[in-house]
Amino acid sequence: MYDLVITNGLCVTASDVAPLDIAIQGEKIALLASSGSLSNQGKRVIDADGGYVMPGGIDCHVHLQEPSLFGKGTSADDYESGTRSAIAGGNTTIVTFAPVQKDTGSTPLGVVRETRALTDGQCYCDFSFHVLLATASPQALQEFPKLREEGISSVKIYMTYEALKLNDGDILSVLLAARKNKILTLVHAENGEVLEWLTNQLEAAELFAPKYHSHSRPPILEAEATNRAIALSALIANTPILLVHVSDIGATARIRDAQTQGQPIFAETCPQYLFLTRDDLDKPGFEGAKCVCSPPPRDKTDQAAIWAGLQNGTFAILSSDHCPFRYDDAIAGKKTCITESHPLGQFKYIPNGLPGVETRMPLALSAEKLTLTKLVQVTSTNAAKLYGLYPRKGALIPGVSDADLTIWYPGKLEDLTIRNAMLHHNTDYTPYEGQRVGNWPRYTIIRGRVVWDRDNGGVVGRKGYGRFIRRDAAVDVWEEVREFDLEML
Repeated sequence: MYDLVITNGLCVTASDVAPLDIAIQGEKIALLASSGSLSNQGKRVIDADGGYVMPGGIDCHVHLQEPSLFGKGTSADDYESGTRSAIAGGNTTIVTFAPVQKDTGSTPLGVVRETRALTDGQCYCDFSFHVLLATASPQALQEFPKLREEGISSVKIYMTYEALKLNDGDILSVLLAARKNKILTLVHAENGEVLEWLTNQLEAAELFAPKYHSHSRPPILEAEATNRAIALSALIANTPILLVHVSDIGATARIRDAQTQGQPIFAETCPQYLFLTRDDLDKPGFEGAKCVCSPPPRDKTDQAAIWAGLQNGTFAILSSDHCPFRYDDAIAGKKTCITESHPLGQFKYIPNGLPGVETRMPLALSAEKLTLTKLVQVTSTNAAKLYGLYPRKGALIPGVSDADLTIWYPGKLEDLTIRNAMLHHNTDYTPYEGQRVGNWPRYTIIRGRVVWDRDNGGVVGRKGYGRFIRRDAAVDVWEEVREFDLEML
């Protein structure tokens, strides 16, 4: 008798769709068998008749319990509420950020250990960290080999925000150290100097409302910075990079062009660029602040280009960029920027970010614009491969893969509308309020244990069950990478 059997479901992986039963022993997938053949072989049996059974969602762009990096705003979700929300949305693993701040004396290893302390006994799902790197100091770069020993195989850098941005020389130093240690570099690509200039122009014209956040960040900022990041990557012997939260048709085209030329450029996009537009920042009063994120949502033409990029493989990953701030909060939330002299706030001080870890997968499935195998690729398997989790995560390989599964209902659920009241984050709004969705995770299973049962208790997992997952180098990314040679420039 197996510990758990899922029977009669339609199994969906990154490459196949087939009616199969899944047997789970301990924490691992033990067996895949013909549909119905294992229905009496489990100590517990879940009849998933007609429902989709997929590898658990892997969201590798989640901000939780970070220090205030911009002077205003504090994350609404800690590791308890954030991971609780994650499992309710079908996620079994998340990757968050351990921030190395400028001029604070913090180091990569130090912040990883500090962030690990925040997670102790708190997490409902499995987790890891990217190091958010606001410095290219020799000390920071010298710790890259030790990061690999700690199971960290990715860093994130910024081309904007005074508190975080690196200049081009610093970026080159990070890329060189990253390639030596097979660490994947994530890049937030926006031109910070042009952003600052435009912000000053808008403020001089007394244009402060939330909608002007979008005016301060026109698409050219993202397209230019994306092009520059790709060029810097090429200079360091085509070092692999991953461009995060891409929103713009111009940036998308530049990424596609580099990929076509064989450069190892990877990219991620997010639901806000598929389901929101810049018009959402122009809601009455201060309401538009609910949709302030960076880059900002674009227009319908950009939306279509982003969907096409997911469909054709330009974007390997669909992440949430869950970065939650409470809306009706003048102490730590979106309304910290409202003053007597600025009753509609000042867009440059609105805390940037949206909640979305719980709604990412239901929105993507319900849009019906991706094949089922493509959906698994961009919400699970590709992230597992690029972030060194595969095949333990993101797959259904007997004897190898953790028993991490998301089980969906068969057919469409009638009248299922997203309401903030139904979500499990610690945020007082969702930007997708009123959005109709046709499905929601019925079960989330992590390492063989049911942690979300929508029909029987909702969150049934135990806080603290989530485990830190040591990650290796990205799969099939570094094998063809040559050494950086000054003589070859």
